[in-house]
Amino acid sequence: MARDTAADTLERRQKTSSAKSTKPAVPSRKPKGSVAVGERKRDPERTRAAILAAAVQEFSQRGYEGARVGAITKRAKINKRMLYHYFGGKEGLYVAVLEGRYEAIRSAEAELDLTHREPIEGMRELVHFTWSYFLEHPEFLSILATENQHRARFLKQSDRIVQLNSPLIDAIRLVLARGADQRIFKPDIDPVQLYISIAALGFFYLSNRWTLSTIFRRDLVAEAELDAWGEHIATMVLAFLKP
Repeated sequence: MARDTAADTLERRQKTSSAKSTKPAVPSRKPKGSVAVGERKRDPERTRAAILAAAVQEFSQRGYEGARVGAITKRAKINKRMLYHYFGGKEGLYVAVLEGRYEAIRSAEAELDLTHREPIEGMRELVHFTWSYFLEHPEFLSILATENQHRARFLKQSDRIVQLNSPLIDAIRLVLARGADQRIFKPDIDPVQLYISIAALGFFYLSNRWTLSTIFRRDLVAEAELDAWGEHIATMVLAFLKP
C-alpha cells in the first residue's frame, strides 16, 4: 500500500505540473457555436497557444502515429481549418511542439544564470534543475522518446533547435573553464558530453522506474528516493569534475 501511495503521489505531481505548463490562457467559459471561433480569429496568439497546448497533451500521450488531429482540435475547441491555417497540418504542428518543448526547458535554464555563479554552485544547480524539470514535465520526456523512435526525423526539419541548445552548452563551457582556472575542475571537459551524462542519469531513472522498482524490490518513486537520486547525480558529477 505504501508503494501505491508513493507512486500515486508522483503521478499527481507530474500531472499537475504538466497541466500548468500546457494550459492555454483562454476563458473557462465560451459561447456556443461559431462565436468562439470568431473570437479566436481576432486573437491569433491565443488560438495558436491553445492548439499547441492541446497538441502537447495528445502527442505526449499517444505518440506521433497515435495522435489525431480531430482530438487536438477538440481539446483546443477550434475547427480543423484553423489548425491547418496556423501549422499546415499534423507534421508541422508536431515540429512546432518539439520546438516549444525545447524552448521551454532552455528558457528555464537561462534563468539559472550559470555564468555568474561560482563553478561548483553552478554545476550543482544545473544538475538539480535538470532532475527537477524531468520530474515536473513528464510530457517533455514522452515527446523526446517519441522523436527518438523516429531517429529525429522531425527534429531535423527545425532550423531553431541548434540555436535553442547552443546557449546552454556555451554557458556550461564557461563554467567549466572558470572552474579549471580556479583549479577546482580538471581541464578539457567536453561540455556536450557532460550535459548528456547529467541528462542520461535522470532520464534513464525515470523511463525505467517501474521495472527497476520491481526488479530491485525498492520503491524508486517514493519522494525520499527521488530526492536522494537528484543528490546522487550531483555528487557523481562534481566528483568527476575534480582534478
